[in-house]
Amino acid sequence: LAEATRTTAINLIAAHYPDFGPTLACEKLSERHDLHLSIETTRQLMMTAGLWKSKRGHAIVTHPMPARRPRFGEMIQIDGSPHDWFEGRGEYCTLIVFIDDATSRLTQLRFMPTETTLGYMHVLHDHIRAYGVPVSLYSDKHSVFRSKAKDVDADAETQFGRAMRELGIEWIHAHSPQAKGRVERANQTLQDRLVKEMRLVGIHNLAQANAWLPTFIEDHNRRFAVQAALASDAHLAYAGTAEALVRS
Repeated sequence: LAEATRTTAINLIAAHYPDFGPTLACEKLSERHDLHLSIETTRQLMMTAGLWKSKRGHAIVTHPMPARRPRFGEMIQIDGSPHDWFEGRGEYCTLIVFIDDATSRLTQLRFMPTETTLGYMHVLHDHIRAYGVPVSLYSDKHSVFRSKAKDVDADAETQFGRAMRELGIEWIHAHSPQAKGRVERANQTLQDRLVKEMRLVGIHNLAQANAWLPTFIEDHNRRFAVQAALASDAHLAYAGTAEALVRS
């Protein structure tokens, strides 16, 4: 690698991407500066310049990932991820994430002030309008999904649960964060990539972010989604009216 190219790459990374990982920094050098390096070359340059420290030798705790469902739409993992998404440029908020288990395809993202029933209902509405009714949803035991009131049966139906029943969607509760590994892994990726992408394009509030998210979803799925084991789509056509779906 020519010395001038090395110097240019290091200077660009130091100026614009000092807290990026080598993979994302490599992508941005190519996309924004027409500087095409391999990920490994970018990693070595960053390590030499003190902008990246190898994680080799660190103990990493891993959990076995459950086998994927075979068809798109057979199970959608859903979660809310509260985080400082705008790095202090805007309000602290929650990202609601819908990700397909078979393909790791993000089907919906939406920023909300907090994790609420109404927020999940809106995102589910958008998912159904775009793809149809999924066979099942996989969630944690947040109060949106399962009542936590001391004087209420733990299995009592929540508003969101009633909507699932009326739509004919099977509801599966995870017993730990590790059990819903695909959406948890997606949250980790989003808290890195999405935060940095919004910084680069100057997004600093929910309205701007939600308007831009379809662009991010398309790029993310192009990079990270995989083919389902079976080509058929498991979503069912929604038989009701648009008005009824809004009221669900």
